[in-house]
Amino acid sequence: MDSLRAFAAQLGIADPTGAGFLSVLVTFGVALVFTWLFIPRLRAFAVQAGWADQPNARRLNKEPLPNAGGLAIFAGFVVSILVAWALRPIVVELVNIQVLAIMLGAAIMVMTGFIDDQFGLSPLSRLLVQVLVSALLIVNGLRIDFNAIPFLPVLPHGVSEPLSLVLTVLWIVGLTNAVNLMDGVDGVVGGVGFVVSMVLLATAAQFPDRAAAVILLAGLGGAALGYLRHNFNPSRIIMGDAGAYLFGFTLAAVSLLGTLKFSAGASLIVPLIVLALPVLDTTQVVIGRLARGIRNPLGHPDKTHIHHRVLARTASARRTAAILWAVALACGVVGMFLQGVRPAAILGTAVFVGLCLWFVAHRRIRAHGLESDTATAQASTTEVREC
Repeated sequence: MDSLRAFAAQLGIADPTGAGFLSVLVTFGVALVFTWLFIPRLRAFAVQAGWADQPNARRLNKEPLPNAGGLAIFAGFVVSILVAWALRPIVVELVNIQVLAIMLGAAIMVMTGFIDDQFGLSPLSRLLVQVLVSALLIVNGLRIDFNAIPFLPVLPHGVSEPLSLVLTVLWIVGLTNAVNLMDGVDGVVGGVGFVVSMVLLATAAQFPDRAAAVILLAGLGGAALGYLRHNFNPSRIIMGDAGAYLFGFTLAAVSLLGTLKFSAGASLIVPLIVLALPVLDTTQVVIGRLARGIRNPLGHPDKTHIHHRVLARTASARRTAAILWAVALACGVVGMFLQGVRPAAILGTAVFVGLCLWFVAHRRIRAHGLESDTATAQASTTEVREC
């Protein structure tokens, strides 16, 4: 037992048999299993209700594809957090309020994305909702401190305060849309969302006052993995804007909860590195469109995203997803290293993430093979009957 505790300590786990660690495992497991089992039922309902993306020049699907996966991810996320709360209630009142603000904001973002998926919303209306949800976090104490940003001068409170509010809104809105813009190839956002959630979880677990962030990330990561089982190419369901908004908003909000603040001067550096892939993707797309004379770069979709470029080179949605997962994990490893996370914890996180992604990808490929065999057998039976 002592050797187990010593090994766990190297991974940043204070007590592998304690209530805290077990609650994280339960949260992750509940989110994973619930989402995994719920998606087939939701998919069947979505097909009947007509909740689907129709094929077009920018999409890879050749037939209508249910786009309600974000609802299943959110359901698994919420159920797991409720279970965790019942097992180990958060006793710090301020943190409790902030967690509730994140959950409420996530619900609003999911609903906004779902309405946009099914009926369409104007860019201005989506932006307005995102700004309002950002304000919800700010009034509950979740914001960026301008004076904590390295390499910038410390400004008087009257100047730094409004700048902090603007930066917080830009952080939430920017990251929410950055993740949404990455959602163009099966498995990319689900896998990247899982990778980032696990990296931030492993980092937050190094600090005793980050329990709330750890639980939220465990629930989000488990739900992402359960969804990915059905979304790896060829996907049976996609998350739509509802799911992409959920990942972008929640990851941005949790970073403000204090997950990665190892010093006041570097509070933004680590999350920017861990989330570098969606940030860089959006940046290069916006710059490219502006250079081509497009005045509204976010309102003119094209195929200049990183996932489109990788897909053009690999000609495989599966390889594209795997490559971007690896890039996201590499960014996460760099972020954990800069955070000062123990090498054993970094290695353990990377191995765990890699094994989880391999497992769900393998299960999806295996299930697709069985589906193809069944369809072939049914077609053969039909031909025999017709003869």
